[in-house]
Amino acid sequence: MQLLQKYFGEKISPAQLKQFELMLEMYKEWNAKINVISRKDIENLEERHILHSLSIAYHFNFADGTNVLDVGTGGGFPGLPLAVYYPNVQFHLVDSIGKKIKVVEEVSKALDLKNVTYAHQRAEKVKGKFEYIVSRAVAKTDMLLNWVKNKVKEDDKGESGFYFLKGGDLEDELKGLKFPYQIVDLQKAFNEEFFTTKKIVYIPY
Repeated sequence: MQLLQKYFGEKISPAQLKQFELMLEMYKEWNAKINVISRKDIENLEERHILHSLSIAYHFNFADGTNVLDVGTGGGFPGLPLAVYYPNVQFHLVDSIGKKIKVVEEVSKALDLKNVTYAHQRAEKVKGKFEYIVSRAVAKTDMLLNWVKNKVKEDDKGESGFYFLKGGDLEDELKGLKFPYQIVDLQKAFNEEFFTTKKIVYIPY
């Protein structure tokens, strides 16, 4: 886990590193059964999935005792890496494709993640409210907000809101957005080529 140690150092404990190592093994094993990650990406899992997910934690902080909704989690990104990093934060991962949630279930069980729940469910059907809502490359920003804009609540730290991992040119996508937002350019923090076009769109509550 050289990249995680490079960018997070002692912020990730030896026990967490072991969980991330097991995560790598589990995804390689499950991807052979259920193709949830492209073959090209599975060889770069630490960089393109785990570190990419944790880029949210690199730039922002989720307060202990809060709740996170991961919309369209796929095989568990960014939710599962963030759940390992934030053991005192509750994560609820949803996806409309059942076989992907099966992978989430098996990986979270193998890692013994007590702070993770999951459901084969569309985002619009999720009940309850969450301090933070995360998603990675699921849909355009305005569509995502339409699905979950009524499911966010304020936290005590003032960083509640939406954290969307995006790529490419976002000018047209964000042009008509009716909410204030902040764009975090990930290539400024991570020097791997993969992050050249990667960004976080943060929309405060």
